[in-house]
Amino acid sequence: MRVAIVLATTLSLLAVAAAAQPQAKIETSMGTVVVVLEKDKAPKTVANFIRYARQGLYNNTVIYRIVPGYVVQTGSLGADLKWRPLGAGVPLETAGGLSNKRGTLAMAREMKPTNSAKAEFFFNLADTNAAALDAKPGDAPNTTGFAVFGHIASGQEVLDAIALVPLGGMKGSFPTAYPQKPIVIKKITISEVAAALPPPPVPAAASEATTPPVTPDQAAPPH
Repeated sequence: MRVAIVLATTLSLLAVAAAAQPQAKIETSMGTVVVVLEKDKAPKTVANFIRYARQGLYNNTVIYRIVPGYVVQTGSLGADLKWRPLGAGVPLETAGGLSNKRGTLAMAREMKPTNSAKAEFFFNLADTNAAALDAKPGDAPNTTGFAVFGHIASGQEVLDAIALVPLGGMKGSFPTAYPQKPIVIKKITISEVAAALPPPPVPAAASEATTPPVTPDQAAPPH
């Protein structure tokens, strides 16, 4: 019986590992944020983000838009205040059931066309964002809203601290929302491997007790 339980537990852990989503480690000058990327619900958006991250596009860029209680936005604006070249836009993916609530990550885009999202992305700071930024009920799938493609696994306190910095740096596409002291995205690292799993329980000896011991542009969401 205990062998069967151990086998079942091991298989369950392997299933969790197989289903694990990729992660992005976002290292900023104010701390690190780890994001789980929702590749199952926004596959094209996640693939686009991973491609840019692995190309190093986001390394040494800046956060150029902060709206307290709303969003923190970054993307392809380098620390030298030059926009970096980008490829084609990615198709809009807002029909996967994800919502622009606090702690999520979404692609910024122009209002038209809908496939204009490229490399700019933002963190949602409030649950109330969903009403304005999610797809509109009744609209055709993937035609409205801003595509959520990840959620924060750790480091929400870093985003909250960033949202409190003095603004009015008068640079970038949103000069009044630019921080007075630049906040740098040092590096974004993608991990496709699940975090280390705990080892399966070891069967107790026959004489032991059986009780077991006790994880570039101005593309932006609207104001």
